Amino acid sequence: MVTRSVKHQGSLKALDWLNVFLADIQGGVGPFLVVYLTSSLHWNPSQVGLVMTISGLTGVIAQTPIGGLVDRLRQKRSLIIIAAVLIGISSIATVTIPSFPVITISQSFCAIAGAFFGPTIAAISLGLVGRGGIEYRLGRNQTLSSSGNVAAAMLAGLIGHFVAQAAIFYFMALMSVAVIVCAFKIRKQDINYRLARGGDEQESKEIQEDGKEKVNVSKFTTLLSDRRLLIFAICAVLFHFANAAMLPLVGEVLAHHQGASPTLFMSACIVTAQLVMIPLGILVGGRASKDQRKPIFLIAFLVLPIRAVLYTLSDNPFFLVSVQLLDGVGGGIFGVMQLLVIADLTKGTGHFNLAQGAIGTAVGIGASLSNSLAGFVAKSAGYNASFLTMAAIATVALIFFWFFMPETKSTAYPVSSKSGLATFRE
Repeated sequence: MVTRSVKHQGSLKALDWLNVFLADIQGGVGPFLVVYLTSSLHWNPSQVGLVMTISGLTGVIAQTPIGGLVDRLRQKRSLIIIAAVLIGISSIATVTIPSFPVITISQSFCAIAGAFFGPTIAAISLGLVGRGGIEYRLGRNQTLSSSGNVAAAMLAGLIGHFVAQAAIFYFMALMSVAVIVCAFKIRKQDINYRLARGGDEQESKEIQEDGKEKVNVSKFTTLLSDRRLLIFAICAVLFHFANAAMLPLVGEVLAHHQGASPTLFMSACIVTAQLVMIPLGILVGGRASKDQRKPIFLIAFLVLPIRAVLYTLSDNPFFLVSVQLLDGVGGGIFGVMQLLVIADLTKGTGHFNLAQGAIGTAVGIGASLSNSLAGFVAKSAGYNASFLTMAAIATVALIFFWFFMPETKSTAYPVSSKSGLATFRE
């Protein structure tokens, strides 16, 4: 028993490091791609927006079937490894063949690979610690992920400034190797696959004719008929419709600002937000284990329109970086609370990851349209008009969440599932 506990702790530590390195590659090169396309390849906002939209929509299409695949397959570590390999290859292709078709295709592959990480990490986390420990675990995931983002953004900014912007993509390929090593360190026998897919830990076990355990799951239509899940999907879409384009827009403003280093300031924007998320992840996870979900989640929706309006007050790079503090507040809360709400709504259904994928699809639609709309408005009426458009959408999201989203936290979790938390904190 002691030996198994030690090995279980080894899997949890490997998950810690996986969150750190995965943060480096999960969104591909993210905002640095916008800076690279704008300042190195001299693409206009419409071209940049088109690439972001196509790759974003590709990721959107992939989200739901990937969520279902994560539910169905026990080889969750293999899914992470395959996705990391795909991102490494795509990153190298982006800089070695910098044409519009190749970059569009490679970034689309990155989007598909990135769609695996969220549900797979959440599934492994739930399978390792159980429902009683999931709030703390997801908060810890957020904190470690943000720490990884800070390190990656600082390194990428320095590499882009002192070496070359193209070198950032080789750095992403190197981080993909680190992700693969961490995935191998997680022991598959430590993962409770029933919990990992959102099953109830106390449900009865049925044995099939071939001797394998039968896992009871609800019909997918059960999810579609859940009014609370549909309302949450609308809230998530509106949030990301307003939020997704803001940082790329800031990147474009920085790229056109005379005397500023767009790569370094974009790096500072990312680091500032992530520094806020580092303590916020643990704090939100801790509060979520004691308090209701909705009041905590509401803060993320409240800061979004404020942040969009603040961007219009000045194009000074230092001011833009300081506004990113609010991005850390909103993103840090949303990252933890979204998974907790989905876990609440899918408890005992066996569709935890499929629901993540479906919500991810809805969110991806909002994010892709956000980039496209922001690029169009920025080209037609300027960047301030684009930021104010995002602020208006964010206000609608806040009002909708406030009045229509119900509380999802149920009563205390089963005693048996709290053993995971006890093991984790030993």
